[in-house]
Amino acid sequence: MTELEQLIRQGEGEQLEFKKKTTHPSRISRTLASLANTHGGRVLVGVEDDGRIVGVRDAEEEIYLLRQAARHYVEPALTLQIREVEHDDLTVLVVTVAESPHKPHRAQVADGDWRSYVRVRDESVQTSQLTEKVLERHDPLDMPRLEKLPLNREELAVLDYLQKNPRLTLNQYMKLLNLGRRRAYRTLIKLTLHGYIKHHDKEKEVYYTL
Repeated sequence: MTELEQLIRQGEGEQLEFKKKTTHPSRISRTLASLANTHGGRVLVGVEDDGRIVGVRDAEEEIYLLRQAARHYVEPALTLQIREVEHDDLTVLVVTVAESPHKPHRAQVADGDWRSYVRVRDESVQTSQLTEKVLERHDPLDMPRLEKLPLNREELAVLDYLQKNPRLTLNQYMKLLNLGRRRAYRTLIKLTLHGYIKHHDKEKEVYYTL
């Protein structure tokens, strides 16, 4: 099994996304920014959502669009590593995005409209202002220090729940541990501020993810 086949077999997730092609720099910029803002990862261009390899029609054009997206549609700009991989006479681009020390990166979704994204499972999700503030002061080198922060039973329960479920709302957390609203909210915000979880407020109900 080739390296490409092994990657595809993993399926899309927090650090891997499949793209049939780069339709426009503003669309791929969200994915690039979200990977840089989270734990880095790779984009396979020339692969369908179901993992089928279709290849790219013009590798040079795809590479040009990707670099345009990283330089002009992401702020601060990103540097990509791009490899061409041949598979049964088809060309797939393996685009590697490193986790950035200069978070948060914002993607241009329209003229004058720049937004920040993070990876949640296999999606690029727009961040809240609170999460952006956490990203701004987050340094990957600080992770060991953050992990040593002593967590109590109620805080550990949040992390345990989110390892098994994609998201957690305040009401779900209150019911899970039979907590009052104020106490539950303070716990979730504490975990957000220390970088354990991410806070999302772009939908009707605020929710949290790893």
